[in-house]
Amino acid sequence: MVPKNTAVIQRHGKWWIGWIEEAPGVNSQGRTRRQLLANLKDALKEALEMNRADARAAVKGTCEEVAIVT
Repeated sequence: MVPKNTAVIQRHGKWWIGWIEEAPGVNSQGRTRRQLLANLKDALKEALEMNRADARAAVKGTCEEVAIVT
């Protein structure tokens, strides 16, 4: 199952702006709707990679990875 994330987007003047509901702090903008969605996807991917790195750095010793499906 592929995780689903929801983008909340709107036109703001000449720009499109948007936020990812499930990921606080992940937001972006673009000149077009298509560009905004691509930028949001990149921003989300980068945020998740940084979060993964932070989580793994915080672990001391042996750990287990468990998938959580919502």
